[in-house]
Amino acid sequence: MENYNLKSHNTFGLEAVADHFLEYGSEEELLQFIQKGSLKGRLLHIGAGSNLLFMNPTYHGTVLHSRIRGIEVEREDEEHVWVRVGAGEVWDDFVAYCVEKQWYGAENLSLVPGEVGAAAVQNIGAYGVEVKDLITQVETVALDGTSRIFEVSECGYAYRDSIFKQADMKCYFVTRVHFCLSKTPCFHTEYGAIKQELEKRGELNLRTLRDVIIAIRQSKLPDPTILGNAGSFFKNPVVSRTKFEELQRQYEHMPHYEIDADHVKIPAGWLIEQSGWKGRALGPAAVHDKQALVLVNRGGATGADIVALSDAVCQEVAQKFGIEISPEVNFID
Repeated sequence: MENYNLKSHNTFGLEAVADHFLEYGSEEELLQFIQKGSLKGRLLHIGAGSNLLFMNPTYHGTVLHSRIRGIEVEREDEEHVWVRVGAGEVWDDFVAYCVEKQWYGAENLSLVPGEVGAAAVQNIGAYGVEVKDLITQVETVALDGTSRIFEVSECGYAYRDSIFKQADMKCYFVTRVHFCLSKTPCFHTEYGAIKQELEKRGELNLRTLRDVIIAIRQSKLPDPTILGNAGSFFKNPVVSRTKFEELQRQYEHMPHYEIDADHVKIPAGWLIEQSGWKGRALGPAAVHDKQALVLVNRGGATGADIVALSDAVCQEVAQKFGIEISPEVNFID
């Protein structure tokens, strides 16, 4: 499709148009696009558009979107199950499926927006769990028409990062992702308000934990169909223990998470709130009034408006705390 409106393909709800837009429902269909030379100009492969920001009103090139679906069990034993999932599956639908099947591991990632393929690229994480801990392999098709399966050890996973985000890896398109899930109970309840909320609900099981996490997320994060946003906009910075102890002397009750003996993670939302930005606006873009980690489109914002707000927030945090925070969202020029 030519001159395709991308507003429904980005959760910020920004007006943007792609020169070319293609969707494929199988690896074979993707290969046909490649062989026919349908991929014109620059290439951008998107999922649900929940973690990207179009900086310009026009994307000059081809935007690709996968509709490869399906969840299939490859093998299982008494303790684990290995599944293969299409990149176009909605991530939370997959989590719901796991919970229904009593497969443990993905429940803390409930209601994280996006699709399975993008989850593997971004290494999504929430409440002490990262998707890299569940992934075993990532299937791809390359721009030259070849297929390659990446073992998890080859994916270069780090905090909200993978090799698939590197410029020289953009020629690989994720088509399916393999996961290993547990059949035996293994819960992660130490983050945020999970424990407190669970106490109100009685028995701990997969369903109650998923419900609690969904409730917590909905209480803090705005619905992008109502207020455009990309969820958590900034990464939580990791600082040296020396820097942390210096700040802790000034902010005794500063929230933090231990990484190792030498590093501590500080919530970016807390830094932004302490810098006075929570609920503040800069034109049609604003910092959400319930969760300072989220930037929102109040209506009519452009990519440039969101970037200007992001830059202002980062500058204020750096001036106040001497800490550089950076966007988790991918900027698309």
